[in-house]
Parts: sequence; C-alpha cells; structure tokens
Amino acid sequence: MAKNYKRTLAACYLGFITQAIAANFAPLLFLKFHSDYGIPLGKIALISSVFFITQLITDVLCAKFADRIGYRQCAVAAEICSAAGLVGLAFLPELLPDPFVGIIASVIVYAVGSGLIEVLGSPIVEACPFENKDAVMSLLHSFYCWGSVGVILISTLFFAVFGIESWKWLACVWAVIPIVNVFNFAVCPIERLTDEGEGMKISGLLRVPLFWLAIVLMICAGASELSMAQWASAYSELALGLSKAAGDLAGPCLFAVTMGISRAIYGKYGGKLNLTKFMLGSGCLCLMCYIAASLSDSSAIGLAGCIVCGFSVGIMWPGAISICSERIPTGGTAMFALLAMAGDLGGAFGPGLVGSAAQRANDNLQRGMLVGCVFPLILIISLIVLKWNERDKNI
Repeated sequence: MAKNYKRTLAACYLGFITQAIAANFAPLLFLKFHSDYGIPLGKIALISSVFFITQLITDVLCAKFADRIGYRQCAVAAEICSAAGLVGLAFLPELLPDPFVGIIASVIVYAVGSGLIEVLGSPIVEACPFENKDAVMSLLHSFYCWGSVGVILISTLFFAVFGIESWKWLACVWAVIPIVNVFNFAVCPIERLTDEGEGMKISGLLRVPLFWLAIVLMICAGASELSMAQWASAYSELALGLSKAAGDLAGPCLFAVTMGISRAIYGKYGGKLNLTKFMLGSGCLCLMCYIAASLSDSSAIGLAGCIVCGFSVGIMWPGAISICSERIPTGGTAMFALLAMAGDLGGAFGPGLVGSAAQRANDNLQRGMLVGCVFPLILIISLIVLKWNERDKNI
C-alpha cells in the first residue's frame, strides 16, 4: 500500500501554522499586558526574548537528540507543548501571584513546541519523495506567513466582536489546532532525512566556512524579521496613532502578507533567480524599510516601511536554508537544527534590543526601530562576502 505523503505535508503545514500562532498571538496583547498587569515595556520585550531563547535551547537539544528519539515522537511532543502553553497563557497569569511569571511560564512551554516543529518540519518534508522539492520547501515556510495572517485577522475580528477582554477564550481556541495535529503526526508516514550515522556531526559542520556564513545570515534574518514583526502592532498604535484593530491589520498582518508573497515568488521562480543577488537586494530593501519606519515624520511612510519590510525579509530564512541544504547535502538534522537556532538567536535579542532602546527613549518605538537598522546592515555585508566567494569550493 502506497504511503500518503500528502498527509505528512499537511501535518507539517499545520505545524508551521501552530508556530505562527505561538509567535504572533502574544505580541497582539503586549499593550493589553502593559495596561492590565502594569508590566513596563522593557519587561514586555522580554516575552519575545524568552520565547526565542527557549526555541534556541530547544534547537540545540534537538540537534543532539532528535535522531535518537525519533522525528514522530518529537513532532507529537511539539504539538502537545504548543497546546499546553496556549491554554496556560489563558489561566496562569491569574493563578500566580505575579502575572508576568505566568505569562513567561506559558511562553516557555509553547516555545518548546514551536522550536521542535521549527527544526523538524524542514527535514521531515525534505525526506519525503516529492518532486520540485525547493518549491515544496518554500511553500512549507510560506505557511508560517499565512498562519500569521490568519492569527492576526481572526484575532482582530474576535476582539472586535467580543472585546479584547475575551482574549483568554481565544487562546484556548487557538490551542485546538495543535491538539488536532497531534493525531496527524501520530499516523502520517515519516522518513529519515539520512540513514543512521550518515548525517554530519555538529563538529563537522562547524569546520565548514559556508555553514558559519549561513549562521550569520540566519541570525540577521531572524533579528530583522522579528524586530519588526513582534513590535509592528505596538508600533502602529503608539508611533502612528492607529486604533488597536487598524494597527493589527495595517502592521503585523500586512507584514506577514508581504513576507508570504516573497516566499511564494521564490517558490515559483526560484530556479530562474540568482538567490544571492535576490537576498542582497532584499537586504538593501530591508535597511531602507527600517530607516523609513524610524526616521520618517510621515505616518504613511512609516507604515509603508513596516509593511514592505515583510517582503524584504521573506527570502532570508528559507534562502539561507536552501544555500546550506544544496551545498551541504549530508548536513542532516544537526544542520537544520543549528540554522534554526541561529534564526532564533536573532529573534531572541532583536526585539528585546528594540524594546529596550524604545524604553530608554521614553517609550519612543521609532527610536527603537532605528537601532534595528544594524541587523539588515550586517546581513548585507555577509551576503557581499558570500557573493565574493560563491565560486570558491571551500565556502
């Protein structure tokens, strides 16, 4: 009986949607946490940092133990943790003496699940016998974007109908998706990316110069993406003066839409594009977007910078993975895990740096965004180095 790998693909799609829920739901509530629980913006910024630091630690552990434990067991555990963390977010802030501790505890639990699926999704799909695997991989990563759009749109509609005070009920509703996906991962066919013992060890990967360059690209990509995405809602409200609903739709929602469009373009035309040049142009566009968001006195220009930034960062994460998987085909689970770790490292300190800078500037998020310019700038420099050396077999 033929194996139904489409079910595997569907499980990974839902897994990336779950990751989008974990990454994007809490940021919609940053100002709610700030006003209801009296948590300062500097501490609010730690929510994103803790989320991505937890993912980072999970990535490292996954690189070492995922092959031993098994993809299926790890994927099922990822969905269970995601569901438990989302439900915890609804209840723990009220149950614990310090609401911030309850929020952080919940974030840590669902970040473990998010980190596991972030690492496992790509190698699970890579191991499936699909044609046009680059397009399939790009489509997989675009589901994170479309999941982000869905989270923002549905959450905004829910808040408009039931009021933002009902956010705890919505957290429980979002938990249903990973609960359903537990069953999908439990029964779908899952293959190994490499035969046991054939995948490169971490020590071997660390001796490849290209891998180190990809690590820098992933750090900058994660910081460039998440510094804007995590603060887009608050930026639209505080810096641009938009309402909660308008801010969520105009900021993080359109950011996710343009990021998804960028990944869809790569999925369709990637074979005809020079990936390095496309990423370099995207890096320059990203830098201009941060400058527009941080220095322009025009709300329209600032909002445009926020939205277009999504398009500029869309190719960075899957692009760096494609560079590595093509040139290091035996990288195995360790390679995917360490690349995800690097992206999470950028996602951990990027939004926190922007939030801290904004707090020091009297809660001026535009000044915080100005600090974020350093991420695309380093990314551009790294891509120039890659372009200079892309014909060198040693990199």
